[in-house]
Amino acid sequence: MRDVLEEWRPVIDAEIERLLPRTIDEAYLSDFFGPAVYAYDPGAIQRALAAPLWDLLDRGGKRWRAVLFLVFCEAFGEDPNDYLPYACIPEILHNGTIIVDDVEDEATMRRGEPALHHGHGVDVALNAGNAMYFLPLKIITRNPGELQPATRLAAYEMLMHELNRTHLGQGMDICWHNERGVDITEAEYLEMCACKTGCLGRIVARLAAIVTGQDRETEIAVARYAERMSVAFQIADDVLDVETSMEAGGDFGKGVGNDVREGKKTLMVIHAADTADPEAVARLEELLWAEENTDEEVREVVELLSEAGSVDYARRQARDLAAQAREHLAPLDLEPEPAERLAAFTRFVVEREA
Repeated sequence: MRDVLEEWRPVIDAEIERLLPRTIDEAYLSDFFGPAVYAYDPGAIQRALAAPLWDLLDRGGKRWRAVLFLVFCEAFGEDPNDYLPYACIPEILHNGTIIVDDVEDEATMRRGEPALHHGHGVDVALNAGNAMYFLPLKIITRNPGELQPATRLAAYEMLMHELNRTHLGQGMDICWHNERGVDITEAEYLEMCACKTGCLGRIVARLAAIVTGQDRETEIAVARYAERMSVAFQIADDVLDVETSMEAGGDFGKGVGNDVREGKKTLMVIHAADTADPEAVARLEELLWAEENTDEEVREVVELLSEAGSVDYARRQARDLAAQAREHLAPLDLEPEPAERLAAFTRFVVEREA
């Protein structure tokens, strides 16, 4: 899977650069946003939009959402190169959400460097993140591939529905983060993931189905595949954060154990709160609610989760969800090679090591 991601990543970045160039000038602004009523300030827009976006993109990221979109196109029997602009939509949306998330979570690091609001300012970061919710809609407006009006409307309506649900998930997560106790059920946590992370995955699958003209049943099936896979990805990502902390030993460094330091209510925390003895649960809640955590306290949380069997439990749940995702593909008439890649994606997201 890594080879596929590495192959497509520079292609995706080049396409994103067509949508939002690294260097903003008057010609681009007039073409993309319409002529100025009075006068644009390209330098200010450069600093406010292009600079933070490319700062984030140049740090890394696998672009797996964009690549997954292209693999879907192949699986539907289409040439993915014909749909490259649409592949940028979920990728830009994703990066917009993480900029805003980092502000809301007061995160310190993102992809190995200070979170954007630390380097560019909270005001610039929020504006750039919010703009990235809307910039991709311009792709549909400009209509690459000359889609029929009904198809474009379906894409718009799908995006509005899924993006609204994304904010439901983020809202739940924020409120839980601000509560001292762990009073969340596993079902509520999975629903949060299905909204916050799963909706971006659903956008990938549904958009590919819509722009390539698939029937409604196929669109629903691939959306369920993508949702299950995305939730599995979120759980596996949380497990990876804990496992990285376990492997760090005495040298935690910056960015290690972030979920603990942020007091994140993960599936592991929910499981431990339900299964560990009351004294351990009380200590776990105390540490997660703390304003700051020392490395020793992060290690203590990790040990509590491990001793409760919560890390292994979450890993099993992620693998089960990945298997469910593959089951949704089975009835579909997909091209064999890209269909295998879609199945491989579900294994990649839960078994990756970084």
